[in-house]
Amino acid sequence: MTSPVPVTTGTLTVPGARLHYELRGSGPLLAIVGSPMAAEPFAPLADLLAADHTVLTADPRGHFGSVVDDPEADSTPEARADDLARLIRHVDAGPAIVLGSSGGAVTTLALVQAQPELVRTAVAHEPPLVQLLEDREQQLAANEDTVATFVGGDRLGAIRKFMAYAGFVMPEPVFLQMFGGEKSPDELASERYFYLHDMHGTIDWAPDLDALRDTSVHLVIGIGATSAGQLCDRTSRTIATELKTEPSIFPGGHGGFMEDPTGFADRLREVIG
Repeated sequence: MTSPVPVTTGTLTVPGARLHYELRGSGPLLAIVGSPMAAEPFAPLADLLAADHTVLTADPRGHFGSVVDDPEADSTPEARADDLARLIRHVDAGPAIVLGSSGGAVTTLALVQAQPELVRTAVAHEPPLVQLLEDREQQLAANEDTVATFVGGDRLGAIRKFMAYAGFVMPEPVFLQMFGGEKSPDELASERYFYLHDMHGTIDWAPDLDALRDTSVHLVIGIGATSAGQLCDRTSRTIATELKTEPSIFPGGHGGFMEDPTGFADRLREVIG
C-alpha cells in the first residue's frame, strides 16, 4: 500500500525482538496500537490523523516486520506495553496519545498501568477483557478449543471458531474470500504466532482496576456503534462500568477504523479533545 502522506520507517531493537515502526505527520504524538493487527491496516486512519499529529504505528512483536529472537516465545500485554514505551521514548515525542484496538487496547491499558508518565490520553477501543465477564470460564474454554483446533491443523476451522467466539457474523463467501485461498508466508507466520503465542496472554490478562481508577491519564473506553452483543462490546461495557465512565461510541464495528477511517478519525479527535 502506498501512502499519500510521507512515511518514515525504522527498526528498534528491544529485549527479545526487533520492532518495525512507521512515523507520519507532525504535531503531538499519537500512537496507534494493534495486536495482532500490524501497521498496514491502520494506514488510512494514520494518514488522516497525520494532518495534525505525529502518528506512530508499528507491527507488534512476532508479526510481519517485527521479528522475535525466539519464534516460540509467548507475547504478553506487559511485553508489548514495554515495546510501546520504548518506541515512545525512541521517537522522543511523548507523552503520547495512544489509541489501542482489540488486543492493542489491552496493550494500551497495560502501558497505562506500568508507565503512565508516557501517556497523556489513552483510548482503549474494544479490549477483549474476558477475565471481567461473569461467564469467563465458558469464554476461556471456547478460546482453548479455538487454539486446539488450529494446533490440530484445521486453520479455517480455527478461524471460524474464533469468529463465532468473538461474535462476528460473516457470510460464507465473504469468509472464504478473506481467509481462504493462498496466503503469503508472512501472513501464515503471523496467524500461527497469534494462535500459539498471542491469544492466551491477551485473553488471560486481567487489568488492575484500582490502578486504572487512580491514574492521572485521561482514559477513554471505545465501543463500535455496530458491535452490540459481540464479545468485545460486552468486555468494553464491563470495564467502563468498573471504571465508572461512559463508553465512547465510534463509527462501525470492531474494525471501525478500517470501515470508516474518516468518521473514526473525526470521532477520535472529539474524544481526545
